[in-house]
Amino acid sequence: YSKYDYRNKETNNSRNGYSKKTMKTSFGDMDIDIPRDRNGDFEPKLIQKHQTTLSGDIEEKIISMYAKGMTENDIAAHIEEIYGLDVSDSTISRVTDKILPIAKEWQSRPLEEVYAVVFMDAIHYHVRYEGRIVKKAVYIAIGINLDGRKDVLGMWVGENESAKFWLSVLNGLKNRGVNDILMLALTD
Repeated sequence: YSKYDYRNKETNNSRNGYSKKTMKTSFGDMDIDIPRDRNGDFEPKLIQKHQTTLSGDIEEKIISMYAKGMTENDIAAHIEEIYGLDVSDSTISRVTDKILPIAKEWQSRPLEEVYAVVFMDAIHYHVRYEGRIVKKAVYIAIGINLDGRKDVLGMWVGENESAKFWLSVLNGLKNRGVNDILMLALTD
């Protein structure tokens, strides 16, 4: 039966809060709340009673939902609805924060010296930021090297598109090893 749905309750057993459990994950230790019932009959579907490690599958789902723009509250509600697992917002933050160093490393990796073509563009989105909906731009630079292989050179988030911003992007590419771009394509 659903939470607070006493009319459709067909058992003498009832919910009895949560118990804390520390799970070992590929992103480090993660504290989660496991629902419990008065009779001790509840068996979580995703995490068994004596299980201490969490598969990378749930972490990948959390990161995927976060990447698609879901809020931490939305992700927690979705995980609870699908798996019956109560995951706190702080747990979701810890999982998603673990990818920040990986993203920063990717964003600052060395690049090739010469690109035949570099395409630069921005996509504008309305996003929730500090409790308000604001317009942000995601800038992207895609390079095609001399062998014809495409590579995303970087992505940046900013307020609005400007020549000054693109100059900072080009200087950043230069600092990462790009010495020459044979053709640069920008859209307006």
